[in-house]
Amino acid sequence: MAESQRIFDTERLTPSYFKLALPVVFSMVITLIYNLADTYFIAKTNDAMLVAGVSLCAPVFTALMAVGNIYGQGGSSLISRLLGRRDQDSVRRVSAFCFYLSILTGVAIGVVMLLLRRTMLNLLGASAETYRYAESYYEIIVGGAPIVILSFIHSNLIRSEGMSTLSMVGTVAGSLLNIVLDPIFISVLGWGARGAALATVLGYALTDVLCLSFVRRKSAALSVDPRKARVDRRELKQIFSVGFTAALTNLASSVCIVVMNQFLLPYGDEKIAALGIVLKVTMVVQLILVGFSFGGVPLLGFLYGAGERDRLNRLLRFCTLFLCGLALAESLLVFLLATPLMRVFIDNAAIISDGAVMLRWQISGMVFCAIVLLYTCLFQASGKALAALMMSLSRQGVLFMVVFAIATAAAGYNGFLVAQLIADALSAALALALYRKVFAM
Repeated sequence: MAESQRIFDTERLTPSYFKLALPVVFSMVITLIYNLADTYFIAKTNDAMLVAGVSLCAPVFTALMAVGNIYGQGGSSLISRLLGRRDQDSVRRVSAFCFYLSILTGVAIGVVMLLLRRTMLNLLGASAETYRYAESYYEIIVGGAPIVILSFIHSNLIRSEGMSTLSMVGTVAGSLLNIVLDPIFISVLGWGARGAALATVLGYALTDVLCLSFVRRKSAALSVDPRKARVDRRELKQIFSVGFTAALTNLASSVCIVVMNQFLLPYGDEKIAALGIVLKVTMVVQLILVGFSFGGVPLLGFLYGAGERDRLNRLLRFCTLFLCGLALAESLLVFLLATPLMRVFIDNAAIISDGAVMLRWQISGMVFCAIVLLYTCLFQASGKALAALMMSLSRQGVLFMVVFAIATAAAGYNGFLVAQLIADALSAALALALYRKVFAM
């Protein structure tokens, strides 16, 4: 037991939780700053077509993140439980397997998506006016697919060993490089959308290099030895069952953005540009919640793997109250400052007006979102793949699509505005119902 206690202090749950979660949140904040800086420097060109073209490619990046999460979150969920059982040999095999398979997957996806670029861009909703901007961004991001996907592997896996601070350092360094390169590539060199994408890929490359060095120099359990890169059928099933459910969250989000963009096409590219900015600002609220939710995954998985169910329940109760309170405070602030926040990014009265209304509706259900995120993390950490799958297909998946279809058919543009709030509330109810069923004591 001495080895396990060097990883997590389960006697002091709340301090242990914040020790794990705060570095993740800080990483998320820096990532937010990068995302906002990216949007800021693009929007400050005051070229609505450039803003819209880059916004159309947001689902591509989200899809690459989803693939990375198959191995990153699927692997870290299994590794947390293996550490709870003190099976370090299996930890080495699983971590090496996830590392090398993610590289191969990234190469394959990059090649296929480059070959299908025209089809993909048309599917994303590129118009004659936005196509060239979208294509410039798309080609660089997709070409860097192996780099982007790999960044989600060790940043997740080293957190499962309790090294959240080192994961934070890797993520923050990459994001800071991105922030520095953005104005240089976009404005000084005049590379526009292509420059924004290149800055993103180079930032993730730095994260990859740093996280790999931390694994090699600091980790007591993780490995990148290709000779250890093997898993048995049971372990593979656990990685993919949890990993695919985590990935589906991102993939479903990408599909939802595509559907929303397609719906807005008849209303004009300015509304698509407004939505692109709104989704970035909404990400500010959501990623902080994501950081506190996912920051606790290693501890949740460890407690579940160690069979400490009472402590697991105590931690979950605390996290639920904390995250709901945080979500309420964040969303109220953004609600009140919606118009000034839009004005920060662009000097276009129509986009600012449309965006402020969209933004208020998008963040109005963040308390429900907090519940969805936390309980999805619990299901993933404990290996409850079916429950995690159902949650992955709810808030920004099948449930959202059903709500969106009904709401827009019934109320048109107003239905577009309220669809996310309704889907958030229904998804939170589903999360609590699944918890009572899956963890019935």
